[in-house]
Amino acid sequence: MKRAAMLCILLMVASLAVAQASGNQTQNPPAAQPGAAAQPQGQPGAAAPPAKHPPQAKTQPEFDAYKAAAANTDAAAMEKAADDFAAKFPDSELRVLLYKDATRLYQNSNNADKMMDMARKALAISPDDPESLIAVAEVLTERTRDTDLDKDQKLAEARADVDKAIKSIETDVPAGVPADKVEMYKNLVRSNAYSILGTLEFNKNNFAGAENAFRKSIELYPQQPDPITVLRLAIALDKQDKYADALNYANQAVQMTPETSNAGTLARRERDRLLALTNKPATAGGAAAPAPNTTTPPKQQ
Repeated sequence: MKRAAMLCILLMVASLAVAQASGNQTQNPPAAQPGAAAQPQGQPGAAAPPAKHPPQAKTQPEFDAYKAAAANTDAAAMEKAADDFAAKFPDSELRVLLYKDATRLYQNSNNADKMMDMARKALAISPDDPESLIAVAEVLTERTRDTDLDKDQKLAEARADVDKAIKSIETDVPAGVPADKVEMYKNLVRSNAYSILGTLEFNKNNFAGAENAFRKSIELYPQQPDPITVLRLAIALDKQDKYADALNYANQAVQMTPETSNAGTLARRERDRLLALTNKPATAGGAAAPAPNTTTPPKQQ
């Protein structure tokens, strides 16, 4: 799944919105996660809308029902609440917020299939939503197998979704993201997008293209690089015989991953291989040939 930073930032934004709502519910009730849904239309005191107007409730009962649904913290309960809300208010703009909440909750519980289902429901309402586009693209990229009959179709959809997300993030920032966090939010979405592009290129054996995309992903969000992206960059560099540079990133991946995790095991294996390649002393007959790199990119957890 996507790095924990995405979820943490979204939850932080959500808590800000909820905190704001607790003191102003009767005057200007905002939406919950991640941005503030505007108060029922026609009431005074609404904030000026951003580039793309935030989802709005048309009536107070609609907003009250939304708040009750958004209070769920269990993924399955949130999904049911979102479906029930959508059935009761089929034209509500707030439906997308609930399906995005369900997407994140399923993501947090490592349920990729349900995560994609919820993201698709959000996209059916808001086709340009960058978070939902990234969620679908990531699951397609990570879960598509070479033996899938529709492999090419799935990967083409993933790439199209990523390209669309990179464009739509310019105008589709959630309304509740604080002004001083907007660029951080955009860069985090972009960083995830380029990580997916790098994986798509790696899986095509385009290791130079993968390297460029992984580097871009890390550069966009340097304050908290994704460990899987760092490890995949190390492997992409290794595949190009750039051993010293690869070792640098493998060491970073080791530092960022628990030893007992799948990513941690792969990171330490890659580091040890690269240490042997870069530090193995030559003998009279020359240095022994290293074992071929058959490492594949680790799957997101």
